[in-house]
Amino acid sequence: MNDSTVTLPWLVIREDDNGNRYRVGRYATRAEAQKIADSLDGRGHKQLYWVERLGQNGSAVAHD
Repeated sequence: MNDSTVTLPWLVIREDDNGNRYRVGRYATRAEAQKIADSLDGRGHKQLYWVERLGQNGSAVAHD
């Protein structure tokens, strides 16, 4: 695991209308990531945004 994984463990993920998923950004806190996800979710598009946390092994773990 590298330093950025430790310091920026919270991800904002976007899923488009076709089911494709993209990482929007990485953040230090869940609150910061949730604020970004909420601000993007209100734009009227049919895309979904959510927050995930990187686990100890570097894989993402979904959070509501």
